[in-house]
Amino acid sequence: MPMIDPARTLLLVIDVQVRLMPAIAEGAGVLANTGRLAAAAKLLDVPILFTEQNAGGLGPTVPELAPEPGMAFPKMSFGAVQAPGFLERLPADRDLVVAGCEAHICVLQTALGLLEAGRRVWVVRDAVGSRRIENRDAALVRMAAHGAEIVTTEMVAFEWLGTVRHRRFREVVRLIK
Repeated sequence: MPMIDPARTLLLVIDVQVRLMPAIAEGAGVLANTGRLAAAAKLLDVPILFTEQNAGGLGPTVPELAPEPGMAFPKMSFGAVQAPGFLERLPADRDLVVAGCEAHICVLQTALGLLEAGRRVWVVRDAVGSRRIENRDAALVRMAAHGAEIVTTEMVAFEWLGTVRHRRFREVVRLIK
């Protein structure tokens, strides 16, 4: 897989919701890194789509990420690809950088569905979480075995930048430090 090109990617944030995040192991780090990715995406004009699993039960996306109207896709299926209209929300020319929860359920099933649909997928290791670490780790291994690239927040940010001469370099680096 080539480098992560900001002109060809969409940041997909899966189910980072108010009633779920307190139960996520290392949830503060997952949330912080997801926030860094979202901020970098906004600075670099990378589109973002959020999913919300059973929002009536798990609540909306956490206020720290505050999706703009129309940026949150409601779903009841664990894998977003199985939700009616989801694939149509993804521009056909965009690869997916994926963050969110839970790694072994909704992130896994969404990533596998995207891969099956022929999409390129990068899963951000330090921006995905599960209630139990072993579930997250097993999901990352399984996603990689099926073709997802496993990356980190910094890898994504610096590949989106591409060069120290990028006009947004200093702003993005401030997000990482």
